[in-house]
Amino acid sequence: MSDASQPSNSTYHRRGEVLEAEVGDELVALDVAAGDCFGFNEVARTVWRALAVPKSFEELRDGLLAEYDIGREQCSIELQALLDDLVEKGLISPIRSAPNSRG
Repeated sequence: MSDASQPSNSTYHRRGEVLEAEVGDELVALDVAAGDCFGFNEVARTVWRALAVPKSFEELRDGLLAEYDIGREQCSIELQALLDDLVEKGLISPIRSAPNSRG
């Protein structure tokens, strides 16, 4: 089954200079170059913090599965949606991995 929302074979990394501040249960991030401000909920904050160093989709998903009570399939769907959103906003970029690379 080929689904467009299937996790890609990518490693993700943060882009640009982003200032961060904790505000209650949220992380507020300011993209200095673009002048855009973003609020991250608890799960998005967990992913953002993990991306302090480049991580593969699988590494990010496995970290969330270890921390939160969520099924693997639902976690994969929601994580891919979050990553797609962060890419669209220019906060992170995917780095394509070779199809036969091992992570």
